[in-house]
Amino acid sequence: MNDYPQILFKNRVVGETAFIDRFRANGGYQGLEKGLREMTPQEITATVKASGLRGRGGAGFPTGVKWSFFPADQPVEKFLVINGDEMEPGTYKDRQLLLADPHQLIEGVILSAFALQVSHAYIFIRYAYEECSRNLEQAIAEAKEAGYLGRDILGTGWDLEIHLHRSAGRYILGEETAQLNGIEGVRPNPRSKPPFPAAKGLWGKPTNVNNIETIACIPHIITGGPGWFINLGITQGGVGTKLFGLSGHLNRTECFELPVGIPLREVVETFGGGVRNGKGFKACLPGGASTPFLTAQHLDTPMDFEPLEQLDSRFGTAGVTVFDETTCMVGATLNLIRFFARESCGWCTPCRDGLSFVQWILEEIEAGRGNRDQIAMLKDQKKNITGRSFCALAEGAMGPLDGLLRHFEQELEDHVKLGRCPFGD
Repeated sequence: MNDYPQILFKNRVVGETAFIDRFRANGGYQGLEKGLREMTPQEITATVKASGLRGRGGAGFPTGVKWSFFPADQPVEKFLVINGDEMEPGTYKDRQLLLADPHQLIEGVILSAFALQVSHAYIFIRYAYEECSRNLEQAIAEAKEAGYLGRDILGTGWDLEIHLHRSAGRYILGEETAQLNGIEGVRPNPRSKPPFPAAKGLWGKPTNVNNIETIACIPHIITGGPGWFINLGITQGGVGTKLFGLSGHLNRTECFELPVGIPLREVVETFGGGVRNGKGFKACLPGGASTPFLTAQHLDTPMDFEPLEQLDSRFGTAGVTVFDETTCMVGATLNLIRFFARESCGWCTPCRDGLSFVQWILEEIEAGRGNRDQIAMLKDQKKNITGRSFCALAEGAMGPLDGLLRHFEQELEDHVKLGRCPFGD
């Protein structure tokens, strides 16, 4: 069914995990051999920068640019952290990658650590990902036995240890500085920036934090070259492939590797099999729970960073959650806001109190006890919270509320007018 190039999922067989023998038989660790034997750390960073790779964890910051800020040439202790927290509703791509092919991440970590000249890397993994953790533990052990990890890797004189850190839970640990606190064993509140982690991160030392899928792309960029990676995308400026996690009211809810720039309509109708039970498409979250809704009028939009930003939404993690025509968008938004309000660390007022207040307003409206003043209050709260929270959690929580107010305000009005949810039994 999927005729697009499979790069990250080339070793994927449902129900199986590709460990070192199958991984190497299909070209695994060739990027590592090339990178460590034929390239300097600076050349690896320049290659990643030229590829146009953007972070796959949600923010979409250019990876090579992020690496270029890092003091790789300074003779101080430095760290690389791989963010595998993945607790946002509708996002499960990293889990699928680790279930299928954990060595792909390990090879990417080794190449990235060499480029950044760090000798200790931490993979921070979501507490519930037990099978993924076991896969990584086995892959790390196999890589050590093969001479890809440990001391004097491939005879280069360079050493690296990879540590697997199992999270204790909570969504806030996906925020990079809260994650650093979590690894250190202290309360995972976000840290003030500046200083940024590249200057003062894990244990006060320079630290680079990247997403699992982002780092898994690195070996392929080194072997294929930046031009090849750029041409995998199908829109101007869109580069590479992306793991799309489909969920919601679709006939097929799976994770697919697709080119950046693929139209949303093709994602929904071809790969998602269309809306289930013959219902009509009403809306979707294009990039996980913290992205503003898109509607049927946006189905021909390329799934890429800039086109979605032009619609005041975001590519995010490409976790596409679809809602059919019978969905109450007030109730759907309330469900998301409840999650974000519960997962707030309570550190700052806009998040701790603002999200709880938004939740209460939506509960009143959904229950038929709302009024038009409360709709105005929702708009005020969106302005009060956006750009004023300590970290991006509350900012992200405003994504679905923003989509509700822009595209479905009439549903709020209908709840107030009828004194009940119009989509109830």
